[in-house]
Amino acid sequence: MSERDPKSWMWPAAIELIERAERLHRQFFRIARSATSELTWEPPLDMFETEREVWIVVALPGVAAERVRVVIADGTLLIEAARALPRELRDATIHRMEIPYGRFERQIELPAGAYQLVSQTLADGCLFINLRKLV
Repeated sequence: MSERDPKSWMWPAAIELIERAERLHRQFFRIARSATSELTWEPPLDMFETEREVWIVVALPGVAAERVRVVIADGTLLIEAARALPRELRDATIHRMEIPYGRFERQIELPAGAYQLVSQTLADGCLFINLRKLV
């Protein structure tokens, strides 16, 4: 086969894309052990720092705002709650389940310093946490 033959380059490229997608999926929803040794899942997050604040955005699709607990202790931010399977689906046959359900916990080591929780807002499936630097 020549270099211009699509069969010589399309198949390896397709396999690489599939492997990359699987790695991203595994990274997105990681299984972890909580402080109580209970199996939990860890939602993905982004953390941004400005001169005066730290912003954290956590992907929490389907989680009710009133069920989320956010605590700062010893330089670590703890986010925990549970994502419940909708009542209407509890007796349904599962054909595919890629979004994790059940209790989750995420501990994030914060940049050095002291912080005050200013706000936590759940919108569009994401939890937005604003921390003010205390210095």
